[in-house]
Amino acid sequence: MSEPRPLTPKERMAIERQRMPEQDPSARRANFEEVNLGYPERLAMLEAERCLRCKTAKCVEGCPVAVDIPLFVRHLAEGNLPAAASVLLRDNALPAVTGRVCPQETQCEAVCIRANRGTPVAIGYLERYVADWARTHEEGVTYEPAPPSGKRVAVIGSGPGGLTAAGELSQLGHDVTIYEAFHAPGGVLVYGIPEFRLPKEIVHQEVERLVRRGVRIEYNAVIGKSYTLVELRRMYDAVFVAVGAGLPVFMSVPGENLKGVYSANEYLTRVNLMGAWAESSRTPVLRARRVAVVGGGNVAMDSVRTAKRLGAEDAVIVYRRSLKEMPARVEEVHHAEEEGIRFEFLVAPVEVVGDERGWVSGLRCVRMELGEPDASGRRRPVAIEGSEFLIPCEAVVVAIGTKANPLLTSTSPDLRLNRWGYIEVDSNGMTSMPGVFAGGDIVRGAATVILAMGDGKAAARAIDAYLAGKPSLPVVP
Repeated sequence: MSEPRPLTPKERMAIERQRMPEQDPSARRANFEEVNLGYPERLAMLEAERCLRCKTAKCVEGCPVAVDIPLFVRHLAEGNLPAAASVLLRDNALPAVTGRVCPQETQCEAVCIRANRGTPVAIGYLERYVADWARTHEEGVTYEPAPPSGKRVAVIGSGPGGLTAAGELSQLGHDVTIYEAFHAPGGVLVYGIPEFRLPKEIVHQEVERLVRRGVRIEYNAVIGKSYTLVELRRMYDAVFVAVGAGLPVFMSVPGENLKGVYSANEYLTRVNLMGAWAESSRTPVLRARRVAVVGGGNVAMDSVRTAKRLGAEDAVIVYRRSLKEMPARVEEVHHAEEEGIRFEFLVAPVEVVGDERGWVSGLRCVRMELGEPDASGRRRPVAIEGSEFLIPCEAVVVAIGTKANPLLTSTSPDLRLNRWGYIEVDSNGMTSMPGVFAGGDIVRGAATVILAMGDGKAAARAIDAYLAGKPSLPVVP
């Protein structure tokens, strides 16, 4: 029997982008089960055939961890899942995670040549499909680590940047130990991203694969208390700092100390890491009838959709700009709209209002209009005089950003920081302390999972070169 004829570019262009099956909105807004259900085999194979096999693969350039996207997609289209998974796991330490939460629409898919004449290849959905296959077929995945180097590296933080660096360093032959402040690995992947977007079991399985490949993790190890950075540097040949930027930023308006006001960090950590969503959980969280979430990013979307699932009849986003400027992923905004989330655009809080018992009773806001662009390039919101109004609510979640936590840096006087408290690094990701590298949000400020992973991968290459006494490769910007 002859092999099937390869499709022509014209035939590939005729295939429409395949929709991701998902839970019905009326059902999912009352549960914490994953919204996106994943491609079945038929849709994955069909979507993979949409790839045009470009000679110059711009999608790889658009990927912060430089996955060989055309190669793994081609293997998938040919039905060779072991080869597809081997390519994907060679280039990406956490593909089942990035296949779910990476903003592909602004990265690899944004530069897909098909986007010029229609819709790009659903690279993220295909990544998820192959990664999920690999989670249950690890024996079919090729893994070829370098011989042991005899060098020991400490990684501080088991978030996406730390896990990526640890996986890369282990594959390069180094002995790696991760120091994690919490009792569970994953960092923002487990405390910040809800179960309905990224199931904790997925993170657990991704981490367990790294552990089986030799990475060790020490839990409840708070660097700055359990050990200092100086002590770790003496114990190891190199150190990678990937502690993120988890100190919440508040609004600086009257009433923020009222009962019922949460930072998004605390709110999501209670629900995601501590399991407060479950009736049997011993971790309390306020299940308010009306919840206002301030912010317009993915964290705000996660918070307001969580509030809806905790029983809020009215869960509202309060955002000072318009939908056009909102930084949250398009898919997350779409899902939120389907789930009955209310949006108040061009609105800014001026006061949290409380009752006689000190509990939140409302959020006083002012309407805004957009003026000239600010430093971010977005038009600056300007308050409209006399436009104040009240949003009745019993809980307010503040999701307007985070900044560097000074716990680690305050105990490391030789570590050079910028004026915002983030660690300064050179073009190789090395800090002012020789042999100590850093990446992710503690260097960049609050950013995405995939950018932290890109930093972790680049830092691993630079650390490997440093340990070998070779000139390091430049860090991916």
